Amino acid sequence: MANLRYFQKMIFDGRGKPPRPASRPEPDRWSDGEITGSCLGHSTVFLNFLGVRVLTDPVFSERVGPGIPPLILGPKRYLAPALTPQEIPAPDVLVLSHAHFDHCDVWSLRKFARKTPVVTARATGDILRRHGFKNIHELDWGQSVTIETRHGAIRFTGLEVAHWGARMIRDLHRGYNGYLMERGGHAVCFAGDTADTPAFARLRELAHPLDLMLMPIGAYDPWIRAHCSPEQAASMARDAGARTFVPIHHETFKLSSEAMDEPAARLRAAFADEPERLLAVRVGETFRVPLVEPAHGPG
Repeated sequence: MANLRYFQKMIFDGRGKPPRPASRPEPDRWSDGEITGSCLGHSTVFLNFLGVRVLTDPVFSERVGPGIPPLILGPKRYLAPALTPQEIPAPDVLVLSHAHFDHCDVWSLRKFARKTPVVTARATGDILRRHGFKNIHELDWGQSVTIETRHGAIRFTGLEVAHWGARMIRDLHRGYNGYLMERGGHAVCFAGDTADTPAFARLRELAHPLDLMLMPIGAYDPWIRAHCSPEQAASMARDAGARTFVPIHHETFKLSSEAMDEPAARLRAAFADEPERLLAVRVGETFRVPLVEPAHGPG
C-alpha cells in the first residue's frame, strides 16, 4: 500500500511550483584561484576548480523520469534549482555519474552547448550521442582522461562506487562512477551515488591531499543497499582523508521514506566534533575550500 501511494504521488503531485532555495550562489564573483562551488539541487554541483568550471549530474527539470516534457513520469522537485542553466557561466566540462534519470536528465543536458566535453560512465555515451553530444569520454573504474579547456587542464579518474547503472531496468551493462578530479596539485572527489563501500579509502594513497568530498546523503530508507546514510557518508569521507565535505543528493526529490530534512540533521550530528570540515549543507549555499599548498608542487 505504501508503494502504491508513493507511485501515485509521482504522477499526481498537487504541489505548485517548487520554491527557490533560501540561498542563491553568485558564481560570477568566485575567484579562479580557489575551489569554490554550490550544490544547485540534488547531485547538481557547479564547481569552479581553480578556474575550470565543472557541472556534475545536471538536473534542472521539475520532474525526472521517462517521458517527454511536460509529460514526465517521475518525482517532482521540492526545491527549484538554486540557479537555472541560463544563470551559470558556461561549464567547461559536464560530468555524469550514471544513467539514472535523477542524475542523467537529457532535457537539462540539452540546455548546454553540444561541443561541451562530457565525462561519463562506461556504456552511457549512446544516451548523449542521441542528443547531439560528440565530445564524450566514457570511463570505467580506474580509467583516467585529461581534458584541456579554455581555462586549463583537468584530470578525471573513474572511481568504484556501490550502486548500479541501468536506465531502464534491463540495460545492466551500463557503468556507474564516482570521480576524482585533479588540477594544480589539488583534488576533489565527486562520489556520484553510492551505498557504503570501503573503496573510497584508496584515495588516501594520493600524492596530494583530497581537498573536498562531494558525497550523497539521502534516499537511504529503505534503500540502504543503494544509498549511504549520512553517518556512512561522513565515515567514507574520513576514510578517504578528505579535508572538507559538502553533501549532495538530498533536499530536492522525495525518493525514500525519511523526512526531507532528516539527512542534513543527521549529517550535522555526524560532524559535531569537527564542524569546520562541513562547508555547506543546504542547497544553494556557496562553499570555499581552504587550500593547502601541495607538498610536491603543481600536478
